[in-house]
Amino acid sequence: MTASTQITLPSANHSYSVDQPAGTTRRAGLAALNAGAVVVAGLYLGRELLVPIVLAVLLAFVLAPPVVLLQRARLGKTFSVLLTVVLAFVAIGGIGLVVWRQASALADNLPSYGATIQHKIATLPMGQQIAEQLDSVLHPVLGTAAVDKLGGGPVRTNVAVVAAKPAGQAGGGNSTLVVVKTVVQPLLGPLATLGVVLIFVVFVLLFREDLRDRLVRLVGRQDLHRTILAMNDAASRLSRFFLIQVALNTGFGVFIAAGLAAAGLPNPVLWGILAALMRFVPFIGTYIALAPPLLLALAVAPGWTMALIVLLLFVVSELIMGQVIEPLLYGHSTGMSPIAVILSATFWAFLWGPVGLLLATPLTVCLVVIGRHVDALSFLEVMLGDEPPLAPAETFYQRALEGNARELVKQAKLAIGRSSLAEYYDHVAMEGLALAQTDLARDALAFERLEAIHAHIERLLAELAQGRQAVPAGEAPVPHDWQQEGAVVCIPARGQLDDLAATMAMQVLQGAGFGASCLSNLVLGARDPAEAGIGQARLCCLSVLEQGSSPSAVRYLLKRIGRQMPHAAVVVCLWHASGNSPMLAALRSEGSQETIVLSLGELAALTRAICARQPRPVALPA
Repeated sequence: MTASTQITLPSANHSYSVDQPAGTTRRAGLAALNAGAVVVAGLYLGRELLVPIVLAVLLAFVLAPPVVLLQRARLGKTFSVLLTVVLAFVAIGGIGLVVWRQASALADNLPSYGATIQHKIATLPMGQQIAEQLDSVLHPVLGTAAVDKLGGGPVRTNVAVVAAKPAGQAGGGNSTLVVVKTVVQPLLGPLATLGVVLIFVVFVLLFREDLRDRLVRLVGRQDLHRTILAMNDAASRLSRFFLIQVALNTGFGVFIAAGLAAAGLPNPVLWGILAALMRFVPFIGTYIALAPPLLLALAVAPGWTMALIVLLLFVVSELIMGQVIEPLLYGHSTGMSPIAVILSATFWAFLWGPVGLLLATPLTVCLVVIGRHVDALSFLEVMLGDEPPLAPAETFYQRALEGNARELVKQAKLAIGRSSLAEYYDHVAMEGLALAQTDLARDALAFERLEAIHAHIERLLAELAQGRQAVPAGEAPVPHDWQQEGAVVCIPARGQLDDLAATMAMQVLQGAGFGASCLSNLVLGARDPAEAGIGQARLCCLSVLEQGSSPSAVRYLLKRIGRQMPHAAVVVCLWHASGNSPMLAALRSEGSQETIVLSLGELAALTRAICARQPRPVALPA
């Protein structure tokens, strides 16, 4: 079984079919799938080592700007790195200590909070049944004290009975070991992770130039200048992004803590720190952080006012942060598509748990930046970035191919709102027609599909013609005789889509104030030019999509135009032809007197120039 691949030789306008084994493509796909599975397995199995390394690298991006500032103050590289890292870890340790104390205070008050929640639920309709179900959940967690308080029964305290050992029995040493094991062992894992992160951060900051040079050798030694500039730009962008994000989330946490403290909610610092951390989780992080203080507000206050205050504080703060402050500082997005954000959060949370959820956005931003600057990894930007996967012209052709007229109109109106009708036709619609003509030339479009595409684009042009734009303010007024209908005639060549391009040219010229009309090329065979509507033409524009006509067909139409409109200037509109276009080369080699334009912008400028050279009507022969 073989697969056919089209190869176009640059020396001739022919395509040849080369047979390749289909198994080669299949083996390449299986190899890529196996490589991906190995990478995912390595990330999962090596998470104990990889998580500290990733944390260290991301922290190094955050600490790099302060290190650079200290170095510029002539404090020395090593001293700057050590001072920055020590201050950062002291701050992190202080935050951890505050969280520990706040969480301990919260744990001591949980029984009374649980009783309040049960009592408030019991006052609601159907609340008694809910309270009984909640009682079965809270009983093993809070003990019997809070439950008995709610029911009005005696308060009992669970007492652990420990059998006393005889005084002469040697058990003191074992008890000490048990205590040490109970207290110290849970701390060994976090302390080890913290130590690894500390060491890696110091070394990454100390040897960041050396690491950069090694990466340059790996990915771009052939183009050293471009690679170094790209990597420096990527590193500075990531550092700035992460530093701004840390600063914004810290400010968000401080604001939330201050607002909760003003509202009278217990442990406001704990909830502020939680809000700051969870803002690293896209979309839902803030609302996850909202749940604990909202439940606490329901438990503390007898009414519902505090809970509403907490809810409004979080929602309004997130809206202001996400819609006002963040766009002002680093744009409207992180450079990732919403789907990529959700998928990355799910992927990293699956691999690395809660830590992966917090690191999902920073890690994905790193991958997008790497894909933007490393050609071999450009697929990462396509998959994860927020840039449109298709060019506007490709999207235009896709919508027309699918018959999605509503999306065609939506895309057109958005583009026209940002620029103008001429810009949209020139850079989107006309290039989309060229793509369709290319598929038509290689027999990739069925006749029925071509007819459907033609009909959809024709309806689009009719709708856009209704909202014709006014003549630009800075343009000179068009003489009256050039405003008469038929002063400029747009005639399509023999391609199946040339009439659509001619219609676009007509609308652009009408928008510039010229009396333009679009006529079929059949008028070139008319016996009476005046009856055909071309008798008063001052300018004739022959609309050609390159692969829809041959040079000989274009030359034949030009001869007929010369016979029917001898006094009109003639322009060949060879839409968006490339520099090595065979049609363009053929027309130029023949030394034709007609002017050739490649875009609607050139056509509009040339029409104004011809109008300025011919201000008076041309006397027609009797």
